[in-house]
Amino acid sequence: MSTDKLVVIAAGGTGGHMFPASAFAAEMKSRGWRVGLLTDERGRRYTDGFEADWIENVKAATFASKRPDKVLASAMKILAGINEAKGKLKAEGADLVAGFGGYPAFPALMAAGGLKTPIIIHEQNAVLGRVNRFFAKQAKIVACGFERLDRLPATAEPRKRVVGNPVRRAILDVRDMPYPKVGPEAELQLLIIGGSQGARLFGEVLPPAICALPEALRTRLKVVQQVRQEQLEAVTAVYEAAGVKTQLSPFFSHMPDLLAKSHMVISRSGASSVTELAVVGRPSLLIPLAIAMDDHQTGNAETLRDAGAADVIQERELTVERVTKILSERLSDGEALQARAEAAKSVGKFNASSELADLAECVVQ
Repeated sequence: MSTDKLVVIAAGGTGGHMFPASAFAAEMKSRGWRVGLLTDERGRRYTDGFEADWIENVKAATFASKRPDKVLASAMKILAGINEAKGKLKAEGADLVAGFGGYPAFPALMAAGGLKTPIIIHEQNAVLGRVNRFFAKQAKIVACGFERLDRLPATAEPRKRVVGNPVRRAILDVRDMPYPKVGPEAELQLLIIGGSQGARLFGEVLPPAICALPEALRTRLKVVQQVRQEQLEAVTAVYEAAGVKTQLSPFFSHMPDLLAKSHMVISRSGASSVTELAVVGRPSLLIPLAIAMDDHQTGNAETLRDAGAADVIQERELTVERVTKILSERLSDGEALQARAEAAKSVGKFNASSELADLAECVVQ
C-alpha cells in the first residue's frame, strides 16, 4: 500500500535512541509511508541501513555548562536548529513528527509545535527522558518501552501507551530459538557485554569472580566476554590461569546469535539491552551504569528483576564475592535458569514497531 504521507523521525545522540527509531522507520516504510530523519552528527553515525527517503542534520546542543557564555552559545545553536528543522518540515510537508529522545530531537519537535504538526514520542527507558518530558504534555501519544514510566506528567497519563521497544530484525529472528540445553554435563555459556566499547569495571571485577566459582562449574563454563582492547591481555591471562574456556573480543558482530546460545547474560541495563533480553528470554545479572541520566538504567533493570528474571547489583556494591555468590547459585540450577528465562520472555514485547506504527497511523487519518 502506498501513501503520500510523511513521518519525520526526530532522534539522535546514541544508538539507544537511533536503533528503535530505525526499526520504526522500516515499519512505516513497509506501510507505504515516506520517512525522513532529522538528527545531528552523533546520530548520523548510526544511520547505516536506516530506511529513510532523506536524512538531514540539524544543529543541536545541551545546557550542560552553567557558564553564561556557554549557555548563550547553546541557546543560539538550538534556535538555529529549530529554524533549520522548521524549514525542512515545511518544505517536505510533514504529516507527523515522531520523537525518540535525545537532545538532537528537541529542534524538530519544537519546530513541529510551531507549525501545528502533530507529534508522538517514544520513550525507551523506564524513566521519561528530559526531551520527551518537555514534550509529553503536547504529544498526541506517549508511547513507552516499559509499563513503568517515571516522571510522566499527570496530564499526559491518559495518552500513555505501552508498546515495548522496537528491536532489530536480527533479534526477532532468534526469539524462537529454544533455551540452550542444561544438565550436569552440559556446557554453560555466559555472555558478558558492557556497551559498545565494553566496560572497564567488568574487565576488572568479573574475571576473578568467575574464576572463583567451584571447579565443577568452572570446567563447564564458556565465557563470551566483550573486553576493552587495553584490558584484553590481562583478562585473557586471568581466565587461562583458572582453565576457563573463553571467547574474548572488544566487539562482537553476531550478538543476536551469541545471546540466543547463552544460558545467562551479564550486562548493563540500557533500554535496548533489557528489551533484547526480554524478547529472546534469557536470565541475567544486570549492573546499571551509575552515571546514567536520572538513574534510568536502574528503572530498566528493575523491570526484569521484578519479573523474577534478573539479579541487579549497583556499581557501588559490585564486588568479586557478590558476583561469585550470585553466579554460583544461578548456574548450579538448570531448572531455575530455564524458569528465569521464561520469566524474562513473559515481559518481552516483540511487536513494538507494529504497535507504534498503528498508533502513528491513528494520529494521522
